[in-house]
Order: sequence, then C-alpha cells, then structure tokens
Amino acid sequence: MKTLKDFNFENKRVLVRCDFNVPLSEKGEILDDFRIKRTIPTISYLVKQGAKVILMCHLGRPDGKVIEGQKLTPIQHKLMEYLDYNPPATHIYMAPDCIGEEIEKRTYQMQPGGILLLENLRFHKEEKENDDNFAQGLAKLGDIYINDAFANSHRSHASMVGVPKYLPSGIGFLLEKEIKMLAKIMENPAKPLIAIIGGVKAETKARLINKISEIGAWVLIGGLIDKGIKEKNIQLKNTQKIVEPVDDIEGKDIGPKTIELFQEKIASAKTIFWAGPLGKVEEERFQKGSAEIAQAIIESGAFSVVGGGETVKFINQMNLTEKFDHVSTGGGAMLDFIADGKLVGIEALK
Repeated sequence: MKTLKDFNFENKRVLVRCDFNVPLSEKGEILDDFRIKRTIPTISYLVKQGAKVILMCHLGRPDGKVIEGQKLTPIQHKLMEYLDYNPPATHIYMAPDCIGEEIEKRTYQMQPGGILLLENLRFHKEEKENDDNFAQGLAKLGDIYINDAFANSHRSHASMVGVPKYLPSGIGFLLEKEIKMLAKIMENPAKPLIAIIGGVKAETKARLINKISEIGAWVLIGGLIDKGIKEKNIQLKNTQKIVEPVDDIEGKDIGPKTIELFQEKIASAKTIFWAGPLGKVEEERFQKGSAEIAQAIIESGAFSVVGGGETVKFINQMNLTEKFDHVSTGGGAMLDFIADGKLVGIEALK
C-alpha cells in the first residue's frame, strides 16, 4: 500500500477522500473541527508538492437530495482559516457539484498548488450505493487517488472502494498514522494493556471487548455497556479479565467506588486503549467519571490511544487532546479495525 512519499504529485490532479463530517449548529457553524484539523498536514503537503488538490467528502445524511444546510460552505471557510499559503491569496474554490463535465474541465484548468472542494458526495444516492458509474465519474476528476478518511474506511461507498479501481491509489498522513497506532495496540503493545470500553451499542462493543481481551490484562466496561450486555444476554469471552462497575450515579455515570477501582487498574498499565465515555457526558453532572478516568490515563504515563466520536468530543472540551499519544478520528471504523484487523476502504487500496 502506497503512502504520500511514494508519488510524484507535481502538476497532477490529486483526488483526496477526506472526512469533514463535522457537527454543525442550527446556524451552520462548525461545533467541533477536530477531523478537519487532522487532515491539514496531508493537504499542505500536496500543495507544497505542486499538486492540483481536489477534496471530496460528505456531510450529514441528505439521502441523495440537495439540502441547503448540508452544503460544504462552512468546511470551505474553516479550511481557508487553517491553511496558511504562500502567496496568501491562494484560495479554496467551492465546486457546485461533485461530478460532471464542468467539474472535470475545472480540474484541468487548476493551477499547481490550487485547491478545489467538491460539493457533498451524499447529495447523490449513488455514493452510498457504491454505483460503479458514479465511481468512474469521480475518478475522471483525478490522476491519483488518496484516502485520508479513516473514519469512513469501514463503508463500502463509491468514493471509498469504487474510485481506487480506476486510479493509482495511496493513503494520506492521517490514515497512515491511524493504521500505525492502532496496529501497535493490537500487534505489539507494551504490557500490561488495559482497555476501557464505554458508550452504548452493546452488540458492537461486545466484538471489540472479545477481541481486545485476548491480549489485554483487563477490560474495564462502562455501566451502559454492562447493562446492555446483561439485558441482551450477550456471552463474552475471557470474562475473568472483564471489570464491571460496582456503583453508579443514577445509572448515568460510574460511581466513586468504580472510579477508584478503575484508577487502580489504569495505574498498572503500560498501554491504554479507551473507546466510549463512561457516563452521559453531554450533561455536566454526569461527566465526573469520564473526567477522572481521562486524568488517570494521562497520569499513568502509559502509551494511550483514545477514540470514538463522543469520547473525542469530550476530551476536546476538556482541552486534554494533546495529552494522549493518539486520538483517533474514527468511531465505527476504529472499532471495526481493532475487531477485524482490516477495513474495506483500506483493502481497496491494495
């Protein structure tokens, strides 16, 4: 699988699949730009290499319809805010669509170092359907395809698995780092490895718990996961390694005894993997458990990887992001990669 350093991008049209699916306020303001920031190194590198950079992504779930509130204008503005060019007049142009002859013509007219942001891929139902004609239409916009959208790499969509069939392909810096860091957790972690699994979706998380308990010393699970596993009678493997909560706060956060129990386990770790908050963190009074555990992970000095949308949003709010060794952009993609060891979007590049 090729990385950015394996290509000569000069004067080439480079089609980059990004993950800019960020939360927006009712006014259309970006509430959390973490995923955008993480893609900036790839875009900056391509610009410096003299590529014609064509960015594509989706936003929200428009289900094949054009929805005004899910157009990518806020993404365009945020990218211009983050990308510092020489000359400063360099602009990010917003395409009126993501496919078609006019867009293709525009890609050829671009100057080296220029950036074109395609409109929301999911305005076309063919994207989610992995329609081959749609994939070929996207492929006409580039000479090289780069996947830098780890968080979407578990989806068999046209821009993820269709386009690589028609273009020389590789991975961006974000995706390269995600693979490296998550592989380190599963293949060669410093031991003991402690996993902390919170959030909801017991069936999905059960696969993850079973996989990581094979190599981990302990798997600490949150109250809602524990409740879901018991209610649905899900049978876990390696139950001797599972540490359940011993108390809670109104069923919406782990209690003080559980915090102390988890802290004790975390203190012994050399590697820590955390996916999913341990309480209903959108409410301030149920944030204590997750905040205490985040601090315990940082203080442990262990190699730490954290991921999942709600968890990442929480640690961003707490200004703790830089305290962890790796913060994954993926939610479902991260869980699938840990549980299965591969993702369809990455396999397509091979």
